[in-house]
Amino acid sequence: MAQAGSAGLGAGEQRGAAPGRAPWRWALGLLWLTAAPGWSQVSGDRTRRQWPVPYKRFSFRPEPDPYCQAKYTFCPTGSSIPAMKGDDVIEVFRLQAPVWEFKYGDLLGHMKIMHDAIGFRSTLTGKNYTMEWYELFQLGNCTFPHLRPEMNAPFWCNQGAACFFEGIDDIHWKENGTLVLVATMSGNMFNKMAKWVKQDNETGIYYETWTVQASPEKGAETWFESYDCSKFVLRTYKKLAELGAEFKKIETNYTRIFLYSGEPTYLGNETSIFGPVGNKTLALAIKRFYYPFKPHLSTKEFLVSLLQIFDTVIIHRQFYLFYNFEYWFLPMKFPFIKITYEEIPLPNRNRTLWFIKP
Repeated sequence: MAQAGSAGLGAGEQRGAAPGRAPWRWALGLLWLTAAPGWSQVSGDRTRRQWPVPYKRFSFRPEPDPYCQAKYTFCPTGSSIPAMKGDDVIEVFRLQAPVWEFKYGDLLGHMKIMHDAIGFRSTLTGKNYTMEWYELFQLGNCTFPHLRPEMNAPFWCNQGAACFFEGIDDIHWKENGTLVLVATMSGNMFNKMAKWVKQDNETGIYYETWTVQASPEKGAETWFESYDCSKFVLRTYKKLAELGAEFKKIETNYTRIFLYSGEPTYLGNETSIFGPVGNKTLALAIKRFYYPFKPHLSTKEFLVSLLQIFDTVIIHRQFYLFYNFEYWFLPMKFPFIKITYEEIPLPNRNRTLWFIKP
């Protein structure tokens, strides 16, 4: 398990935006687009029809490029997950607080833009622990690329990883968020979970901000699933239920950021689009799309960029998505972008019905 300072387990929540990407600006921009009133698809491989597109897992986690620098250090007090005694009783806590709460307090909490984590307490030792999954280089870098003049293709600083550390910051989670007991399990279950977390962390390496659907209606086709802090919590809860953890019956809500589009068109990967024999017209269109999202903007430049984004996404209904290290075109539809705070129930315990006879 990788330690603090590298891409793996080893504290803190989402601590800011990408270098040069002021978090309040892009949060404001996103909210502005979600409130926008209602008002040529490029060619691609139309043989891909598995929806949602499966999140790609990898055999190992690559070392981050030195170009990618975090404004706030990833997991600064992290440690490995300790082994618990088998007969220990471990309490499991739901942790939730506003994104960037450490800097902006409850500002984003009023908009239900929340960060999720999990807390644990050993009843034998009395020690508390926090586990969460978040971006190595902050949210901006995971959502938009850098356009480096010396490189033809957009350059992505996108990795997300799990972080585990001793202690639970009660004030942080309680003051503007949630700290509540949701389950109990044995020490043996905890140790099995730790092995699963290691595998999950080493194979699921990149962050995905957006959930892309055909419409906000219930049962609408989902094109792409997000892969973020809340999804890690949900995956962990599911694994704990499979191991036999007993969950309480309480309401649990999570933040989701949606894009709405018609059926996406697969465009290709970096080599096929930006390589020596790539599609120069398509390459230019993708770079032009991402240009307004560039970092290091003055306030004036940011406002101009926001207008450009509005024109592209809302007026011309175009969005280029980078998913599984491949590019897709999204023909955007009303309401285009939406932030929701939805209930997703806690899982039921996996019970082996040994008493049922055939």
